[in-house]
Amino acid sequence: MTSVLYDAPGPKAKRRNLIFSVVFFVLLALLLWWVWQVLDDKGQLEWSLWEPFTTSEAWTTYLLPGLADTLKAAALAMVIALPLGAVLGIARMSDHRWVRIPAAVVVEFFRAIPVLLLMLFANEFFARSTDVTSEDRPLYAVVTGLVLYNASVLAEVVRAGILALPKGQSEAAQAIGLRKSQTMSSILLPQAVTVMLPAIVSQLVVIVKDTALGGVMLGFTELLNSRGTLAANYANVIPSFIVVAVIFIVLNFILTSFASWLEGRLRRSKRSTGAVLGPEDVDDLNAAEVGGTHGTGAEK
Repeated sequence: MTSVLYDAPGPKAKRRNLIFSVVFFVLLALLLWWVWQVLDDKGQLEWSLWEPFTTSEAWTTYLLPGLADTLKAAALAMVIALPLGAVLGIARMSDHRWVRIPAAVVVEFFRAIPVLLLMLFANEFFARSTDVTSEDRPLYAVVTGLVLYNASVLAEVVRAGILALPKGQSEAAQAIGLRKSQTMSSILLPQAVTVMLPAIVSQLVVIVKDTALGGVMLGFTELLNSRGTLAANYANVIPSFIVVAVIFIVLNFILTSFASWLEGRLRRSKRSTGAVLGPEDVDDLNAAEVGGTHGTGAEK
């Protein structure tokens, strides 16, 4: 049996895949056992290092405020970058050169600069050219850097998602007299959302993780920066890294799970019932249309 994308494995391939899977899980188990032994030998598994995470002080004083700042910066960046990326992506497909070329320059420029460099530039700009306080400056710089970089990436995602649709969609819209703006807003974008959603979610996960750059370089009190303060007070560097890593994993898993649910819901909502109209149904529709036209006094 074959599929569009691959041939179904035969008996030999199934045995080979089973052997590879068993070997992989054995090697993974050995690696985890080795890591456990190294941590145990270095005294990193002692209860005194992990006990602070069972108290409310470690969470309410350090981890939860840091997590709140992480979510705040990520949410602001998402809310601004998504519509901005959509506008830039659509502008790159404009028929007008004065719209298409500047949009392309902005996208390619900010997409080529590392997000950390954008954060540093933004921090200096806010420090020298604005009245933003020193307490708020790291948040502003982090959000600005994330927006500029991720909006440029999302613009390419939007453009690729729209171009991936069959040309017949645009041609059918033109055939019934829709303008390009109407075609984009009513036909292309709603269909492209489902296609773009996995890539958009991947970029949102990147936004959440990149907030840590502001904590390392700008002193932004996000989750990783708060972990450093916690580790300095409790002298549990390795355990604190492990706990923060687990928090990031859970946070991104929730985000991707929600996106998968949303994608499935969108796909189900767009399924057609497949109903076929009979001749009497068509006659009824035509009669209703004629009656509505006469009733409104419109000319045929």
